[in-house]
Amino acid sequence: MSLEELRKKIDGLDSQILRLLNRRAEAILEIGKLKAGQRADYYSPSREEEVYRRLARENRGPFPQEALRAIYREIISGSRSLQKRLKIAYLGPEATFTHMAAQEKFGSSCDYIPAKSIPDVFAEVAKDRADYGVVPVESSTEGVISYTLDMFTDSELKVSSEIFLEISQNLLANCKLEEVKRVYSHPQAIAQSRLWVESHLPQAEIIEVFSTAQAAQLASKEKNSAAIASRLAAQLYGLEIISERIEDNPQNFTRFLVIGKGLSEPSSKDKTSIMFAIKDRVGALYDILGPFARHNINLTKIESRPTKKKPWEYIFFVDLEGHVADNRVRRAMDEVEKECLSFKVLGSYPAGR
Repeated sequence: MSLEELRKKIDGLDSQILRLLNRRAEAILEIGKLKAGQRADYYSPSREEEVYRRLARENRGPFPQEALRAIYREIISGSRSLQKRLKIAYLGPEATFTHMAAQEKFGSSCDYIPAKSIPDVFAEVAKDRADYGVVPVESSTEGVISYTLDMFTDSELKVSSEIFLEISQNLLANCKLEEVKRVYSHPQAIAQSRLWVESHLPQAEIIEVFSTAQAAQLASKEKNSAAIASRLAAQLYGLEIISERIEDNPQNFTRFLVIGKGLSEPSSKDKTSIMFAIKDRVGALYDILGPFARHNINLTKIESRPTKKKPWEYIFFVDLEGHVADNRVRRAMDEVEKECLSFKVLGSYPAGR
């Protein structure tokens, strides 16, 4: 076939895709009517994740899997907005990695609300000013983000889903590398790029600020200043990327949680997060974890935090494979709860990728 003939073929296929998208949208509107009558949530993490997983299984190429997921993220986002345009609170300001994670999960057809702090994100959702919130919870290089875990001790909000975002740090500035006298960034970003900064900018003043986006904003206004931040921040604040991927560990990921008011329905691959406090005695933690082993439940994470109510008293945060609706998970948790001073399910949700 000639080039012109191939282009006409593509035009015809695009028209077919458009017609199918609108047929899909009509079905979505019907679902929206049913959900309105049942007062069901318009965001269904389990259903959306199952769509992604099914399409990934069925895709035989040559279309790339990641591109397919990106396209369907926007299809799902646009379709969901026909039912309700969600309000998503996130740790701001604009162009933070949390903002990027929120967009990765919910797409462009949402209203994004920047919050000044992690407690503020929780407050926006708790007070119904946002439908869901997105907060960071742990970094593959710097570990757990304690502010987020601490919020769950008093909050009744639940984990609805999780996001794993590859974090690529870049040095942004409107001057040459050798002209940089000060570098702004969030403490996490500075820690993730410490070796590179010490090697390439040994004389520069390092200044910690509230967020990588704020760092970019400051660097855009000051002469001989740079920021460690994202590509999105460079675009938003008119900075040049003078050195890219400066993180010391190339396998640098951050895990984010989506918080809401309800539990997600089961999917084919779920995770459950719980927190509990136990009696202070020898072997208490060992005994508490026994039911999970007996019921063949894999624990993917365990973290302790002081209760802040009594010295040397701790709350444990545990992630495990499975959904709270699974019989073996429920039986194990029932056994554990009997031995705890306090016990709370933080959420059951589709495992991230």
